[in-house]
Amino acid sequence: MNRKLIDKVKSKISELSDHSTLLVRAPGRINLIGEHTDYNKGFVLPAAIDLGIYFAFSLSNDSTCRVIALDEGESLDFTLDELEPLAGFSWKNYVLGVVSRLKSQGYGIEPFNIVFTGDLPQGSGLSSSAALECGVCFGLNELFHLDLSRREMALTAQWSEHHFVGVMCGIMDQYASLFGVEDHAILLDCDSLNHEVSPIKLSDHKFLLINSEVKHSHASSGYNVRREQTEEGVEIIARTYTAVRSMRDMHIEILENCKSSLSDKSYRRCKYIIEENERVHGIVEAMKSDDLGRVGELLKQGQEGMKNGYEITCEEIDFLADFANDYQGVLGARMMGGGFGGCTINLIERSIEDQFVSDIGEAYKKEFDINSTPISVEISDGVHIISESN
Repeated sequence: MNRKLIDKVKSKISELSDHSTLLVRAPGRINLIGEHTDYNKGFVLPAAIDLGIYFAFSLSNDSTCRVIALDEGESLDFTLDELEPLAGFSWKNYVLGVVSRLKSQGYGIEPFNIVFTGDLPQGSGLSSSAALECGVCFGLNELFHLDLSRREMALTAQWSEHHFVGVMCGIMDQYASLFGVEDHAILLDCDSLNHEVSPIKLSDHKFLLINSEVKHSHASSGYNVRREQTEEGVEIIARTYTAVRSMRDMHIEILENCKSSLSDKSYRRCKYIIEENERVHGIVEAMKSDDLGRVGELLKQGQEGMKNGYEITCEEIDFLADFANDYQGVLGARMMGGGFGGCTINLIERSIEDQFVSDIGEAYKKEFDINSTPISVEISDGVHIISESN
């Protein structure tokens, strides 16, 4: 808990209103395994982390809603009958979208103030956008006693991103931010949206992210092409196996029986998704058995699958993952996220963290003349009210 940030939002909101203050923290997330399985109606295994966004909420003294983003040095003033998306890409649309959705569903919201800041690195693949949406929705739910379930809040946040931001995201990030449990991951079924929490017992190990600080320009187009290739595979296979509606209905025997009907790329894309779903369940079982060695092996397999099966890595990411997977004290590493850049997630011994960060940073700088950024994370609770004792 970042006491300094809590004090910052409390101090600022006291300048806006003489009403009582509600304090909320919304975490970012990591994804242990399960990349590109979400839109294929498969399984993912995210977890909330100890980096996030801190909010202060209060009732407004007048008819204007005021939202202040301390890190951006920006503010947003609007009334509750002025809820339209703003032009361009802005954090403001995440807020407006949540409020618009709640109002359109008939929830009673009055003018309010929000001040927020955070320690979640933006653009690092830790889902600061979902933390913002979910934190705003959770805080308004508490402030106005709306009685929304966490599932309803997740869907509200996702709606905001779809309709006010224009990003057709899945539901994983919102679920992780809202349903996170300290020292647990969330096994989420992206078809039914049922989930269960799964224990993570790391003991002398931890998850460490290494940000490559690159994002290649073909990321968005590559994402869409991969989706088309798996959908093509499903369509062809469903002609023979009519029960197949999506990749989640497929197993490796069905794929192999239909291999001759598929293009090479479609076959490899489908094979990766089948195997990635198996890796999600494999890591859950390995965690339950305290078999961190197996977890590391599955991370390595995930990296291999993304590199050669789904083909969504890049040379910088491959370098970081290969370096880590050859390093003494690292159990396993892979790219985390949609692909073509971003972070690697590394399961390492806690005792080697400083030396590993130094060594991988030096090697990466020498190879690409880019400074990588380490991001140390612990598994935390989901969105919650901050009590004065925190």
